[in-house]
Amino acid sequence: MEGIINVLKPPGMTSSDVVVWMRRVLKTKKIGHTGTLDPGVAGVLPLCVGKGTRLAEYITEQGKAYLAEVTFGVTTDTQDAFGKEVYRTKPDLKQSDLERVIPNFLGKLLQKPPMYSSVRKKGKHLYEYARQGLSIERTPREVFIYNLKLVKWYQGEFPRAILNIECSKGTYIRTISHDLGQTLGCGAHMSNLLRIRSGPFKIRESWTLEEIEEAVRMSAYAFLLPLTTGIDLPRVFLSAARANAFRHGLPTRREQIARFEVRGATFEGCGTQFEPSSSVQTTDREPRTLPFTCENDSAQPVTRSGVRTPNLVPRIIHGFDSTLDVHGAQFDPKTCVRTSNPESRTSKYVQVIEDGELIGIGVWRGESLFPHKVFG
Repeated sequence: MEGIINVLKPPGMTSSDVVVWMRRVLKTKKIGHTGTLDPGVAGVLPLCVGKGTRLAEYITEQGKAYLAEVTFGVTTDTQDAFGKEVYRTKPDLKQSDLERVIPNFLGKLLQKPPMYSSVRKKGKHLYEYARQGLSIERTPREVFIYNLKLVKWYQGEFPRAILNIECSKGTYIRTISHDLGQTLGCGAHMSNLLRIRSGPFKIRESWTLEEIEEAVRMSAYAFLLPLTTGIDLPRVFLSAARANAFRHGLPTRREQIARFEVRGATFEGCGTQFEPSSSVQTTDREPRTLPFTCENDSAQPVTRSGVRTPNLVPRIIHGFDSTLDVHGAQFDPKTCVRTSNPESRTSKYVQVIEDGELIGIGVWRGESLFPHKVFG
């Protein structure tokens, strides 16, 4: 058994709990998750099964999207609703005040990990120091906020905001919530969080644990996705001879590649060439771009057609089906490379496929494609 499962993690379970549960249901040990979700957080948690575990590092690298509820006027020691309250005030805050500072939180940021986090320092998790009442100096880490949009504002004694956030891996949404409060001078904490996308996996296509268990009972494995769905990279198709060379660590020159695919657009070999720096095929030595346009798709927090929407975070979900904006995979017309984030990037990595099966990840080096990771 191998593939990827788009799991809808319920609140109250750790990511490791979900893995243990899935190992029991599928009766296989080779299962791993692709990025930790805090126990109190619900949402998309891709699981890798069998050979899919070798893709975990690529899936983890892809961007994430969240719906976050931020409550202003109250701060906690954990920056979320599960911590001890350390400050409270009734802020004179308006929606326009928040809208004014949101642009300051877009783009590249240096973010200091919270003390209650799994980041390690001198061999111990930061939360271990925090539980001892210690505050350790932390090195800020670079993260990228691709999109931060106010979805809904609730005016009240302690105003609340629903934010749609698209970000790079390693971003702490509760720290963004805390920093928004500090910027506005009233304090804030993240009162609820739902992950609505992880890489190409969206919440509307996710499976609950109960649905998976029922599907396995009926020997229906539609929830187990092909390995090629897990990573958002261009696809290179090799002949049997070149695939065998790939498995043995040998390079393949670009004119030897049978077919190349980017977002459904297929380019046959036939003497044409690839531009390694952009992974785009061209009929001459000059790199060129193709006249494609990006298409953003709106997503709603539902599972597959006919399956109920899990009512996990009713304050966030209820009433906003038509407002949610989940960009998902984008297409950069300048480099003709797909990315799970709106930020343009040039990827030298590609999926390598033989007869419809993913056999590894390749990397361009000069004029040739070399094996980066071989699956079989």
